[in-house]
Parts: sequence; C-alpha cells; structure tokens
Amino acid sequence: MINQLCIKTNQKMEVCIKNFQIQVNNIRTGRASPELLNSIYIEYFGSKVSLRQISNIVVEDYHTLKINIFDSANTSLVNKAILNSNLDLNPVIHGKDIIVPIPGLTEERRRSLIKIVRINAEKNRIHIRNIRRDANEQIKVYLKNKIIGEDQEHSSQNQIQKMTDAYIKKIENILILKEKELMEF
Repeated sequence: MINQLCIKTNQKMEVCIKNFQIQVNNIRTGRASPELLNSIYIEYFGSKVSLRQISNIVVEDYHTLKINIFDSANTSLVNKAILNSNLDLNPVIHGKDIIVPIPGLTEERRRSLIKIVRINAEKNRIHIRNIRRDANEQIKVYLKNKIIGEDQEHSSQNQIQKMTDAYIKKIENILILKEKELMEF
C-alpha cells in the first residue's frame, strides 16, 4: 500500500520535472527555432489546438520565424495568441503568413527571460510540494483507518520528504544551468 503510494508520488514528481525541462527548453537564447512556439495554443472550432497543428513554422533566417497558416481566416487568432504569450514576441502579419522576428538578447531581455524561468521554477516547486502534501494526507488516512502503524507513518513521510527534496534539487539544477546559458552570450 505504502510502496504503491511512493511509486505514484515519484511518478507525479518525475512528470513535473519533465514539464519544467520542456518549459525551460522552450526559452531560446536569441536564435530562431520553431520549438519556441510549441507552448502556443489557439482556440480552433471550440477546442484548443497547438499552433503546429494549424500551421507550418519555418526558420526564415537566424532571427526570423515564418508561420504559414493553413486556413488564412485564423491569421488574426494566431497573431493574438503569440502577442498574449509570455514570450515577448511581436509578430507581423505579411499577407497570409505571419513573420515573427526574434529579438536579439539584450541585457534587459536576458534578465526578463531569467525572471520567466525563475517563475516557472517556483510554480513547479509548489506543484511538487502539493504532491508531497497529498501523499502525506493519504498516509494519515491509512493511519486513521489502522492500515499502517505510527512507525510506518513516520518512515513513509520521511521517505516522501527525501523524494521531495531530491526533486526540488533537480529543479534548482535545471534553473542554474539555464541561467548560466542565458547570461553566457
């Protein structure tokens, strides 16, 4: 019973780390890359659809992305979605296509990107702590229902706390690496 709870808790925390890694990888250092727009979703016929599903994104040059939208009626929706994303991009509608210039990394831009990464890191730390809280509450329910004893409760909570500390340390390591990468240039 406790082992299954620990395995599920570990899996949830691992998913949290993977999601944070994806968020960090989406923040690029000044170079145009189609992956930069992976986090953008558009309301399309009543459901949220990824930008990649309704368009073709290509690198036009080192600092420019070109989005060729399959249905030109969605051009304004895509433009609005890019503007509303927290990526600080200013798309330009050029006929049926959207041109997205990727700004060079100035000191101010680097600092704003680091701020975004730190905010994402804190959100993921909170998520991991919430997973820990849920697991500890489940352990208390097991104790209350006399499925486990008090000794097992304490050892299980310690095990989950160690797991939590390890995953928060992973978030810190990812954050430090990304900050170094952003300040390197």
